[in-house]
Amino acid sequence: METVQADSGRPLAGQVAVVTGAGRGIGAAIAHELSSLGATAVLCGRTRATLESVAQAIAHAGGKAEVVPCDLTSLPSVEAAAKRVEASFGRVDILVNNAGIGGFGGPLHQLPPDSWDQILNTNLRGVYYAVRAFAPLMIRARSGHIINISSLAGKNALPNGAAYAASKWGLNGLSYSLAEELRGHNIRVAVICPGSTNTDLSPHAGKDPAKMLQPEDVAHAVAMLVTQSPQSFVSEIMLRPTQKP
Repeated sequence: METVQADSGRPLAGQVAVVTGAGRGIGAAIAHELSSLGATAVLCGRTRATLESVAQAIAHAGGKAEVVPCDLTSLPSVEAAAKRVEASFGRVDILVNNAGIGGFGGPLHQLPPDSWDQILNTNLRGVYYAVRAFAPLMIRARSGHIINISSLAGKNALPNGAAYAASKWGLNGLSYSLAEELRGHNIRVAVICPGSTNTDLSPHAGKDPAKMLQPEDVAHAVAMLVTQSPQSFVSEIMLRPTQKP
């Protein structure tokens, strides 16, 4: 088992943070941010090459990262990732469920069933799989953070994106309920609902990318959540651009 060295100068020194969908965009920004605070970032995603690129950038910046390829839509794959993390580190302090896919192609009645399945399986079922696999390590330690990256589409109507909205409304409900289940184990669960963010996932037609949220803005919100005082927790953050893009 690898020993995670503590650095008393950084607030997350010695902690292990699992980030799903860490190969690009918001997930990569979150991994960079948590590693800069002293955590070892465990990068999960389906494409090893993009994860390796993020890990190299983190190492270049003086942080620590480990690549653990994982398909969030496959429970055996997620369970294997959790076993690898447990064998390597013996702990998980932070789980950021960020992996997700979009779906903005038209009205719901025209959406192919396999597209519905792909969106819901990734954005909602994948979070369930990750919680099922990693939460027991936190329960054993009686400590931890689970942060689910949702969307303002989980709060508002999204015409021509109903399946995506349904996955995020469902993720919000899952997060609120999970928070109540795990409070007694000293595990804090929060959900972040960003608005328009400048990533490959979001629809950009007619929007000014310079006015949109940037992945680093979401990463900053994650950092706030995992460094707050232990006697309280912020259960939900709604994050909006200052200027409408």
